[in-house]
Amino acid sequence: MSPNTASTGKDNLIADEEEVLQAVILADSFNKRFKPLTTHKPRCLLPICNAPLLDWTFESLALAGVQEIFVICRSHAELVKTAIKNSKWSKPGAGLKIVPIVTAKETFTPGDAMRDIYTHGIITSDFVLVTGDLVSNIHIGDVVREHKERRKTDKDAIMTMVVKQSGVNHRTRSKGDSAVFVIDPETSKCLHYEAVTGYPPKKYTSIPREILNEHPEVEIRNDLIDCSIDICSVEVPSLFQDNFDYGDVRRDFVHGVLTSDLLMKSIYCYIAKEGYAARVRDTRSYDSISKDILSRWTFPLVPDDNHPGGHSYEHLRGNKYIAKDNSVILSRTCKIGNNTLIGSKSQIADNAQVMASVLGQRCIVGAGSVVRNSYLFDGAVVGPNCVVEHSIIGSGVHIKERTRVERGCLIADGVVVGPQATVKPFSRLSKRRQDSDDEDEEFEDAEEQCEDDDDDEGEGEDADDEEEVDSELEDVEANQDPEALAKLGADTNAIIWPLPVVDEDEDIDELEHPDNQRLMRIGDNASDLVLSDPGSVTSSESESESDSDDDDDRFYGSNPASSTTSLPLGTPSNLVAQADSAVISEFQQEVKQSLDRAFAEGHSVDNAAVELKTLRMASNVSLRLVREAVIAAMVSRIKIMAGGGIPQRQEIASMISRWGGLIDKIGGVDPVETVEVLQEYCASSDRLPLFGQILAALYQDDIVDEDDIRAWHGNPKAQGQDVKPASLQDNYNKCWVTGAHMIKQFDEQDSDEESEEESDDGSDSGEPVVKDPVTEKLPSAGTNSSEEDSCEESSDGEDEEGNTDEDDSE
Repeated sequence: MSPNTASTGKDNLIADEEEVLQAVILADSFNKRFKPLTTHKPRCLLPICNAPLLDWTFESLALAGVQEIFVICRSHAELVKTAIKNSKWSKPGAGLKIVPIVTAKETFTPGDAMRDIYTHGIITSDFVLVTGDLVSNIHIGDVVREHKERRKTDKDAIMTMVVKQSGVNHRTRSKGDSAVFVIDPETSKCLHYEAVTGYPPKKYTSIPREILNEHPEVEIRNDLIDCSIDICSVEVPSLFQDNFDYGDVRRDFVHGVLTSDLLMKSIYCYIAKEGYAARVRDTRSYDSISKDILSRWTFPLVPDDNHPGGHSYEHLRGNKYIAKDNSVILSRTCKIGNNTLIGSKSQIADNAQVMASVLGQRCIVGAGSVVRNSYLFDGAVVGPNCVVEHSIIGSGVHIKERTRVERGCLIADGVVVGPQATVKPFSRLSKRRQDSDDEDEEFEDAEEQCEDDDDDEGEGEDADDEEEVDSELEDVEANQDPEALAKLGADTNAIIWPLPVVDEDEDIDELEHPDNQRLMRIGDNASDLVLSDPGSVTSSESESESDSDDDDDRFYGSNPASSTTSLPLGTPSNLVAQADSAVISEFQQEVKQSLDRAFAEGHSVDNAAVELKTLRMASNVSLRLVREAVIAAMVSRIKIMAGGGIPQRQEIASMISRWGGLIDKIGGVDPVETVEVLQEYCASSDRLPLFGQILAALYQDDIVDEDDIRAWHGNPKAQGQDVKPASLQDNYNKCWVTGAHMIKQFDEQDSDEESEEESDDGSDSGEPVVKDPVTEKLPSAGTNSSEEDSCEESSDGEDEEGNTDEDDSE
């Protein structure tokens, strides 16, 4: 090898090693889904699990090996610059170079931001494009390497999109904004992209005929979560510059490139098989991603290890996180549920409950109050005897005594509500303008702390932001309903934001249509918008929902594991014993919701089992609890037929044949425990008369066998020993007597089999008899018809009346 050649090869190696991996963060959201929480701050600075979203994005990129980051921002740019300056990433030795870039006033879409990037000329090589609301632990470096290797053979490859496979009901998968990807299975090349909105529902997608002609095999995927992580070549910003119609990166740019006959560029998909990645696109995904973080799906980015906000938390059983600085004050009678995070200097008063929620620093929950599936930012105060459900509460909000905040509410910083008020579902509240002086001062202080770079431009942009905010607030204040404001309490300083409406003549993006946005907001199941199969949900099911809830409560309340003992809380670790009941209660609620969806939407048994396994792993509870929930869900949905008999048996057989397999698919097979759980549920509910027929159906479907029933029957508890109260003990005994009849039939059948060859005409004698499922499964006995009729009569009497002949005589 000549000296020149060797030198050139060495230079190339050095160049490859020293190439800096750049990333571009689009800090603006370009929508108003978090209003009014984002009236005075950008979405990327909203906290999630007590750290700003932007810090989670920085942490994700640092984990991926990115070295230089450009943060593109327009709205509230000075606040973003201040946050970057004060973050740990701006300290010497952080290993990241972060450069905030303020875009032009006319930046209204991601496409405008990309054109501004081109104008600044900051991109020198392939780069990572993400948004400022990303939470991810995916090794982006692997995607970058694959992208660069592909570029060596396909010079037209300009982008690689990171996606992840998911189930249709995955909680981080957006129901209102998804897509269809058509992919070449061999090369992972994206051949076609079509955005899909949730409402109105779309049943068909159109694929260009030439794609099917040119590719003998394609994958049409509607099961992918778009992670909004793109590896882009240096040409991508210039393509935006050349096409001013490109506004959205996916729906305009990707779709436009793939359908263009002139550009001849290629886009690929990287289907991540490991890791976690999701965007906080809306309030619904905010809730989902918060729960994923608390459930540790984002490891190593978890509250107790590598927390982006620099906080330190103790991780307790049931995924409870308590600030480690011993500043949290927890009453010995309060209850903390699983998947809950409590920030430093927060206080939970007597008999208060905090379930599946996140509390920031210096939060207070008053005596007797309940906070469930909600998010309280720093300094929020919930007074005594209040209820907050599935809502996001801003910093410094004060909810006064006996106030109820219904699901789906967004309450902006500094709002006061109450006392004795009711905030209707999906309300959006913010402070009146005259009460916002403190926020204005804080905004001005943030401006003064910024660097001198781009001062003139920044001040002008922020002044424009404030003018827009004032104008918007002025319009909202001018259209307040006095009666609605009166319901917010005597001390309120709030204004109510109107629900979005659409003028029929107005041309509105389908994605931002109010009906579609309902699929993207916290606490809204939008059940009236979802088109289900005819008959999947009946009126009788909805009417009996409350009844089945009551049955479930009685059943679960009988579980000894649900008892709780109040213990003094010297340190957060003492919380474990106190919170056992809360962990079980919340897990049962989540399982019930999962099973409700499975039954209503007709999921497969396998898919339902996967979701239950995931919930069990996240909550760290026993397998028996899952089995209890599954059996309770099935049995509570069996309709009690008037007169019993054949219709009742058919109803039971239909339910067991459809869902019985789920009992053994949840992670373990224990048929004896299955019978025990069935007895517990039937004995403590109105399904007691059905116990024998349900057990027979389980036997008929091979879910339990003869030995299992005998083993259960031989357990002293099956007869009701040590069961309290006395009425429950009687019900246990009735089930046990029913089991005795069934075992008697097994014994008779065993003896009949021995004489079957000698006498096989007994089954044809006498009148036809409607048999119990157990008798139907067993071969016909060789006994005389009167003995058989006697056995059947006993079984039928038990099935229809809930008592044996012996019980009737009593």
